[in-house]
Amino acid sequence: MAEILRFIVPESFGGKPAKWFLKDFCSLSTRMITLLKRENEGIMMNGKKLRTVDPVTAGAEVVIRLPEEAPSFIEPVSGETDVVFEDEFLLVLNKPPQMPVHPVKQHQTDTLANRVAFYAGSKGESYVFRALNRLDRDTSGLVMICKNKFTAFKLKNAVKKTYFALVHGELRGSGTVSAPIGLREDSKMVRRVLEEGAPAITHYTAIYSSKEFSYIKCVLETGKTHQIRCHMAHLGHPLLGDDLYGGTREQIARQALHCGEMVFRHPVSDEETALTAPLPEDMAKLLKNNEKKP
Repeated sequence: MAEILRFIVPESFGGKPAKWFLKDFCSLSTRMITLLKRENEGIMMNGKKLRTVDPVTAGAEVVIRLPEEAPSFIEPVSGETDVVFEDEFLLVLNKPPQMPVHPVKQHQTDTLANRVAFYAGSKGESYVFRALNRLDRDTSGLVMICKNKFTAFKLKNAVKKTYFALVHGELRGSGTVSAPIGLREDSKMVRRVLEEGAPAITHYTAIYSSKEFSYIKCVLETGKTHQIRCHMAHLGHPLLGDDLYGGTREQIARQALHCGEMVFRHPVSDEETALTAPLPEDMAKLLKNNEKKP
């Protein structure tokens, strides 16, 4: 079933060519507009077909019927899905640790994508699995799935995410790490700070600090692979459980990192939306026990 978007033309766009209204106000890509032009009722204004060269009328309703997509097959697997938010355009889940987001060679049926395929099917829905943010297997927290291309395009680089982490050592106050990141010469996975690497900026604030470990929140200005893990190790405060970047697994069996907050403007209603996911049990227990120590 085709997705339907409805927009009311504001006064500021009245009389302007539909092409610019669709791009600048509706945030449709040139490729999407081209696809819609081929559809019989892809772009309509007040019940009549709208060409991209036609002027739009202030106050008129423009209806866009997004072309249907054939989702790639992902095996549906039953399992708990912690749904934080859902509507016809978005699905946001709280991913548990030790679960990959996408199927890979070693993980074909135990991923978030498998559970989403089952969950969607149980509701009579079917859509391409588009995870806007790709958390590492051992990182927990909020994952946003966009149910169509429009939503993915509109929200790309437009979602503010806040991560929470437990790091080794006493880290107080707040600061910014602005250090380029690149692959370590001897690895296809591990990153390190490199002068010739890609720009990466992480803002951090300590919430709780002790000699043993600190609880911090991080906001990313860039979204590079392993950015928080790499930057905190660069500061001399690797994440607890992150033995890939110098941490130890004495207290927790995975990197203590959780995507706990998302803030964004809804791609269709334009309403500001704020979502949260509580700390998972392993991180919360560590923090609680350490705070109780004299």
